Amino acid sequence: MSRKSIKILDDSIEGDKQKNVQKHAGESSLLIPRLDYDASLNCLARLSRSDYGSIAVLNQSFRSLVKNGELYQLRRKMGITEHWVYFSCDVLKWEAFDPNRNRLMQLPKMSSNLCFMLSDKESLTVGTELLVFGREITGHAIYKYSILTNSWVKGMKMNTSRCLFGSASLGEIALLAGGCDQHGNILSSSELYNSDTGTWEVLPDMNTPRRMCSAVFMDGKFYVLGGVGVDKTTQLTCGEEFDLKTREWRKIPDMCPSRNGGDGANPVSGEAPPLIAVVNNVLFAADYAQHVVKRYVKDKNSWVTIGSLPDRVTSVNGWGMAFRSCGDKLVVIGGPSLQGRMVTEVNAWVVDEGEPEWNLLARVQSGNFVYNCAVMGC
Repeated sequence: MSRKSIKILDDSIEGDKQKNVQKHAGESSLLIPRLDYDASLNCLARLSRSDYGSIAVLNQSFRSLVKNGELYQLRRKMGITEHWVYFSCDVLKWEAFDPNRNRLMQLPKMSSNLCFMLSDKESLTVGTELLVFGREITGHAIYKYSILTNSWVKGMKMNTSRCLFGSASLGEIALLAGGCDQHGNILSSSELYNSDTGTWEVLPDMNTPRRMCSAVFMDGKFYVLGGVGVDKTTQLTCGEEFDLKTREWRKIPDMCPSRNGGDGANPVSGEAPPLIAVVNNVLFAADYAQHVVKRYVKDKNSWVTIGSLPDRVTSVNGWGMAFRSCGDKLVVIGGPSLQGRMVTEVNAWVVDEGEPEWNLLARVQSGNFVYNCAVMGC
């Protein structure tokens, strides 16, 4: 081969190398090579969010996507939801449980002071956030955990600080109603929190002030059940429905399930708020005294017993046990009735028309009393 031919061949090889470098430089801005940005995003949105921690270490583009929340906003639009359970069986720590992979994870420790950690707390998940409401020396406070950053920050205060309220979330919004203020006054006020904007909005007052109540979303409406009235002794049996479209409250007499196997006229002192949860727009309640599960019959405004709670889960007047919806499942978390064992069990039932059949998903060696529990779907 002549020197001229060799030079032409070398120039050709060098040209191909430069083209490949330019090609890969252009692809470096793509999430997945040979796929455009939108196609890559749609692929990643369909992955389990259990995998997001792993893909975040692959490159800066993945890491940015996971941290800025864009993937979760797309998942919401696409109707892709995974439910994780967040609970605390120790005043100093929180844990997350992924029921899809039976995986238990510890959350970072809060940066709050001891006063907040030892105070009575409420919890709520909304969007990609876990909100924990408690009290510091100077008054009520909110701490916020974000799954995007895996960290805690102090959250924005409500318009009316409160405790012992009812709350529930729907996508990126959450509603809170009732409770009592720092002076012990029982409230009828309500607020809406938007996790996308981090803002609180004042809503109309309920018809009946109440504290120690529970709340759920059902059929796109917000319901508050039970609680204690303004005289601080009467156990309320009525419920209230809030329509997000009309922004109006409607009182529903006798909506609250009977407590302790009775009619609710003689409540136990120190009893927990109603243990209620909604799966597939069907409302369920746990009666801790009779150890049964009840289902709400909407057209009759009544309750029917459908079966038993998990055998080994106990509570103290309803406290220490969590009863939550988790996608298409009802989840019950609590300590077994075994002396001397600090174990919490996670039980689940895939809701159908039959009697509850509970499956043990996990045993947690972190205590046998659930202080707080919330389920995040995103």
